[in-house]
Amino acid sequence: MADFILMMHGDAPGEEGDWDGYLGRLGAAGKLRGGSAIGGGRCFRKDGAERAITSALVGFIRIEASDVAEAETLLAGNPVYEAGGTVEIRELPVTG
Repeated sequence: MADFILMMHGDAPGEEGDWDGYLGRLGAAGKLRGGSAIGGGRCFRKDGAERAITSALVGFIRIEASDVAEAETLLAGNPVYEAGGTVEIRELPVTG
């Protein structure tokens, strides 16, 4: 099994959806490893250069799946995905 992160973009029109139900189903299946909405913030660089934060990302969910194909099946019921918005799936590297 591997860990993946689902990164929700803020491009879903009128996305409200049933987050409790979706997260409950992931938890009941033993797939949920955490997650959160993402608030405002700032970007920092050692050289002091200012950069705007990306406004695209609005939340993340960490899941466990055997591969990216299984992770993709876990998008069913995700309110952002179901509303036609974008959800990135990224595999988290194994750390020693």
